[in-house]
Amino acid sequence: MTEHCWIDTPLGAMHLSISDGALREAGFVETWARPVLQPDDQADTDALSDDAAGVRDAVDAYFNGDVDALDQIAIAPQGTPFQRAVWDAIRDVPAGQTASYQEIAQAIGKPAAYRAVGTATGRNPVGIAVPCHRIVRSDGGLGGYGGGIERKVWFLDHEQRHRQPQNGHKA
Repeated sequence: MTEHCWIDTPLGAMHLSISDGALREAGFVETWARPVLQPDDQADTDALSDDAAGVRDAVDAYFNGDVDALDQIAIAPQGTPFQRAVWDAIRDVPAGQTASYQEIAQAIGKPAAYRAVGTATGRNPVGIAVPCHRIVRSDGGLGGYGGGIERKVWFLDHEQRHRQPQNGHKA
């Protein structure tokens, strides 16, 4: 069963689509590719299953400063095996850090496929849990971001401010 909910974030309303306790799709209202209920039309999100509520709560915790909250949620994005490998590698980039498209290509064992990594990154349907905002150009430039470059800057700044170094003290 797929459940839907909206959460308010500092960047605008975000839609979550959750199937069997795994995040399937996530996006901001103006970037959402398919027609869904609008935030004002949503059913009471208290009616979510416990698993779906846990995903929603993890996303909410991320926006409230627990930048590692999404590391443990299950995801179920639809994509090719190559896309899923890219998305898995992106999930390995810690909050507050960045990696280049080339580094992701190397991480999946396809060092010449950095352009294809860029394409897969752009097709990521769960951008909040597969943090494609952490992927930058080889020269350190931000590159593009489907949710808008201002959101990419916000995400990176948010994670830098709230990340937890290994010793448990805020950076």
